[in-house]
Amino acid sequence: MDYLSEYLDFLHFERGLSDNTRNNYERDIQQLIALSQPTGLANLQITQIRKYVAMLHSKGLGGRSIARVLSSWRGFFDYLVQRHQFKCNPVIGMRAPKSPKSLPHALSIEQTTKLVDIHDDDILSQRDHAILELFYSSGLRLSELVNLNIEQLDFAEGTVTVTGKGNKTRIVPLGTHAASAIQNWLGLRTQLLTRNPAEKAVFISKQGRRISGRNIEYRLKTWSIKQGINSSVHPHMLRHSFATHVLQSSGDLRAVQEMLGHANISTTQVYTHLDYQHLTKVYDAAHPRAKKK
Repeated sequence: MDYLSEYLDFLHFERGLSDNTRNNYERDIQQLIALSQPTGLANLQITQIRKYVAMLHSKGLGGRSIARVLSSWRGFFDYLVQRHQFKCNPVIGMRAPKSPKSLPHALSIEQTTKLVDIHDDDILSQRDHAILELFYSSGLRLSELVNLNIEQLDFAEGTVTVTGKGNKTRIVPLGTHAASAIQNWLGLRTQLLTRNPAEKAVFISKQGRRISGRNIEYRLKTWSIKQGINSSVHPHMLRHSFATHVLQSSGDLRAVQEMLGHANISTTQVYTHLDYQHLTKVYDAAHPRAKKK
C-alpha cells in the first residue's frame, strides 16, 4: 500500500495544507521510508529513529531542520496509527538537537529604500519594482506573493488579503508606494497575457503564467547586485526588514505579529532582539558615558 500518497491526499483534502508544505512533508517522509529499509515502517522503534536523527545531524543538518523532519515523521506515524492500525508512534518523545539561535538578517532602511527604488521602464523591471515594493510594504512570505490574485488587492481600502501558513487568511496594509507600483504594473500586465488571458495572478512571467518563487528569487538577487546592495538578498530578508523597521518605529509587537501572520507571538519576539541591537548601537554612539575610551 502507498501510505505516503494516501497521507499527502489527507494533508491536501482534509487538512487543507499548501502545496509547499505538502512538498516538505513528502521530502521528509521519503527520506524516512528510504532509511527504514529493509526493516519497514511498521517495525521501526525509537532506537532506530534516534539513529536516523544522529545520521542527519552528522551530515550537517541543523537543529531546526531536524525538528521539522521529526514533526513530519511524527504526523505521518500518527496518521498510520489512526488509519492503518500501526501499533505505536516511534517518534513520540524524540527531540532534535539544539542549535544556536541565529537572528534574522534585515537590511537597513537606507539599504531597503535603495533596493526597491527601481527606475528602469521596461515591463519586467516595472513588475519587479511592484514585487519589491509589496514585499517591503506588507511583509509577505514568498509563497503568499506568488499565489496572490488580483481580487485580493483592495486599493480603495489600502489592503491586501493573503492566505498564509495553515491556509489562514489575513488582511495586511498596502503602502502608497507599493499601491502605486502595483497599479502601474497592472496597466502593463495585459501585454503579457496574449497566451493566457484568463490568468488571475497579480505577478506573471514573460510567458503570461503565474510567476514562480524561483524566478522571483533570481530577479531579486539580480536587482540587489544592480542596485549596489552588498548583501545576499533573498525574499524573506525583505519580510525581516519590514518587521524590524515597523517594530523600531512603533514598538507594537502584537501588531507586527498580526501583520506577519505568526500564530505564536514568541516567533515575532525574535525581532525585539534586532530592535535591541539597533538601540544599543544608537546608545553607544550617542551617550557620553557609553563611549569606549
